[in-house]
Amino acid sequence: MHPNVRLLEAFYQAQAAFYAGGDDTAALGGLLADDIAWHVPGRSPIAGHYHGHREVLAYFAARRAHAKATFRVQPQAILADDQWAVQLADGQLERDGQLRTWQTVGVFRIAGGKIAECWLVPFDQYRFDELWS
Repeated sequence: MHPNVRLLEAFYQAQAAFYAGGDDTAALGGLLADDIAWHVPGRSPIAGHYHGHREVLAYFAARRAHAKATFRVQPQAILADDQWAVQLADGQLERDGQLRTWQTVGVFRIAGGKIAECWLVPFDQYRFDELWS
């Protein structure tokens, strides 16, 4: 298994614990480069470009708060080489007593054994924006 596959697996485990209500941002931050950049397309309240640990971790916290700690990412497949990783995932959250789902691709640039940049690409941008609005 490529080391960057293991990196993303560790990231999604730490992120799952955080989204479930944990407060350990050190586990997440330790997997991110100091100059991390995170790009979320669309027009929802979570859309934007986030730079540095403070902004990216605040973005993660905003997603958790918006979903009332019901947000989950279910990784499906990860492809990786020495500089890049692509991850297919299903997302879900509960709203109004109903489970809402979507699919995304995450494109990650890896540098120095850490996640340096991520571009989130929803399969259905309109649905993604609706679910996060």
